[in-house]
Amino acid sequence: MPATKSRAPSRPASPPGAKSIPDPIQRMSVTIPQSLLESLDRLVVERGFENRSQAVADLIHDGITDYRQDTGNEIMAGSITLFYDQTKNNLLTQMAELQRRHVSEVISSLHVQLERNFMMEVILVQGPAQKLKHITDALVACKGVKAGKLTLTSTLLPPLHDKPRRSPKSKPRP
Repeated sequence: MPATKSRAPSRPASPPGAKSIPDPIQRMSVTIPQSLLESLDRLVVERGFENRSQAVADLIHDGITDYRQDTGNEIMAGSITLFYDQTKNNLLTQMAELQRRHVSEVISSLHVQLERNFMMEVILVQGPAQKLKHITDALVACKGVKAGKLTLTSTLLPPLHDKPRRSPKSKPRP
């Protein structure tokens, strides 16, 4: 069975109902050592890729996503996964306040009860990569958090709702 990936493939967000336009394919030639080619062939089989090109494209995409995550301020989407002891004084309040301060980036969260008072929380986020890293660092630094990880992709969530605008003369309905 192929291994699961931590990043989703990058595809530009399309408006609802819009048809996806395929990205044109380009051919390139790469010269690599024999041992690296053999490792690539094993990866193709182990991960279930259809061919070398698909594997190379996936590896390039992962590298570019990692680079953008580490160096840029590009808007990205992803998840922050945390493991913590929910009995630690003030931890839940502190984490909730931190998420509220970043309500523009925090989309939602899921809590899963684990053994011995431990909790796993998965927080869906979207925003500038560096800001998401800052939020993750602040959450992981909370006393009682045992581990945390940020996973990002350049694929974005579509806008969920347009904020209704009221005209200056209209009155709110009862």
